[in-house]
Amino acid sequence: MKPFELKKPPIVRLPPRSNFEIGLSRSAQISIVLIGAVTFIFALHAGRFLLAPVSLAVVVGLMLGPIARRIEKRGIGTWVSAGLVTLLFLAVLSALTAALVGPLTFWAGQLPSIWEQLQVQLAQFSEPLNAIRGLQEQIRTITGGSGVTVSVEDGSAVESVVTFAPAMFAQILLFLASLYFFIATRDDIRIAVLRLCMSRRLRWRTAHIFIDVESLVSQYLLSITFINIGLGLAVGLAMWVAGVPSPWLWGALAGLLNFVVYIGPAVMAAILFIVGLGSFETLTGSMMPLVIYMSLNLIEAQFVTPLVVGRTLTLNPFLVVLALAFWIWIWGPVGGFIAIPAVLVVFAIARNIVPGFGTAQNGQP
Repeated sequence: MKPFELKKPPIVRLPPRSNFEIGLSRSAQISIVLIGAVTFIFALHAGRFLLAPVSLAVVVGLMLGPIARRIEKRGIGTWVSAGLVTLLFLAVLSALTAALVGPLTFWAGQLPSIWEQLQVQLAQFSEPLNAIRGLQEQIRTITGGSGVTVSVEDGSAVESVVTFAPAMFAQILLFLASLYFFIATRDDIRIAVLRLCMSRRLRWRTAHIFIDVESLVSQYLLSITFINIGLGLAVGLAMWVAGVPSPWLWGALAGLLNFVVYIGPAVMAAILFIVGLGSFETLTGSMMPLVIYMSLNLIEAQFVTPLVVGRTLTLNPFLVVLALAFWIWIWGPVGGFIAIPAVLVVFAIARNIVPGFGTAQNGQP
């Protein structure tokens, strides 16, 4: 034995873990994941006043990013191009709002007469309804149930407006500021995140995630925007030909609601059914606006959108429904708009992290 040779420490072999210990370890891991998911959902819900407008600004900024980049290629600075794009977006939004306020106010005043017309149309179903009501009374008699009195306190409309208006105004300002600064600093954000990546491989993957996210979200939203504009024009023209009052209002609403897939068209169908009841005397005539819209929406959903968007952005319907349900539950209408872009962001991240994910999905998130 050499004088300076060190003795190697003995190797200690631990006994194999029992099935109980393995199950306990996996249960602990699952519990940590569940606690993290619940905490994340609670944080999203608790911070919706700030997170919802900022997230909406990021999604809109991803859509408008290619437009700002085209402006920057003409020698205009990023801050100026961001201001121009933001002002253009605000001008379009303001013009659309101004065009819709008048017809919406008119139809809001028509709601009492529409309700009377609905009662007249449903009078033919009075006998089945009376039979159901009689059956309900018999069940109450048998079960000993009694009527439930519901008391609804009428709040002051002025008080509601005073409470709601400042919060809405603050969220609009936060959205516009976030939109401007995101478009102006989107390249700086990318560079800052890439500098945090220690290894070259991680930097490469992160760079491709940024590229895929911007490409997928902007391509999807720009394509859907042009499709919805076309749908709105087609619906407005068809309503004008059919003699429906305020035809371009319903065309604009059809285009806007179509951004929220599945739910938006269903809401629009209900609106047009009510409009038909207030515009035509017969039940057959009342169904005409609904039938026209559903026919045009079917053509758009089954032929136009797959042709324009392509198979690379075809979404799994079940995943879309889950995303819509989750984000609408968390953030309401804003969540309905960002649900699909959120799915595309997750898909872009998974495609660059999980080996073979993009190939296995054939480009379909």
